[in-house]
Amino acid sequence: MRNSTYRTRLRAFQAMRGDDPPPGFIADLEFLENRDLDLSVRIGGMLAFNALMVTIGTHPISASPGAPLSVDAATQPGLTIASLIGLAPLIASSALCLRALLLGEEFDTDGLESDGDDGAAKLQRRLFAAFVHSIDAQGRLLRQAVVTTLIGGTLTLMVWAAILADKMGR
Repeated sequence: MRNSTYRTRLRAFQAMRGDDPPPGFIADLEFLENRDLDLSVRIGGMLAFNALMVTIGTHPISASPGAPLSVDAATQPGLTIASLIGLAPLIASSALCLRALLLGEEFDTDGLESDGDDGAAKLQRRLFAAFVHSIDAQGRLLRQAVVTTLIGGTLTLMVWAAILADKMGR
């Protein structure tokens, strides 16, 4: 992996904007930054929700004996394992959210001469392309996290229903 520094990106950004950046460039950049922030808030909310679901999902294993949703690993190994399997998609969803949050808007300035208007326009296009790529990747990871969370939540509810059915059948 390449060792990156923000100094190069700062210099490229300064070359793009020159003395007075065009209002259109600022508007486009603010639009992309707001979309990126919106996705980050959603991803953070999804990560918090997954943490809550994992905590709730461990309840049958950690509940005190006799509680309606408690399982005993020694006498109910199938339900205990099923409960843990239901948590796996929730943990995977959390990993997807973390990966989405860690995405950055990396853009490469190599091979672009920032002299003149043509070089600045090329740098602007590359910056916008990096933003759009990052937003697309975050959106895709967020969609995957939502689907994975729904799968994990469904599995967890099915396990809870099985636990209750087992307790009611005794």
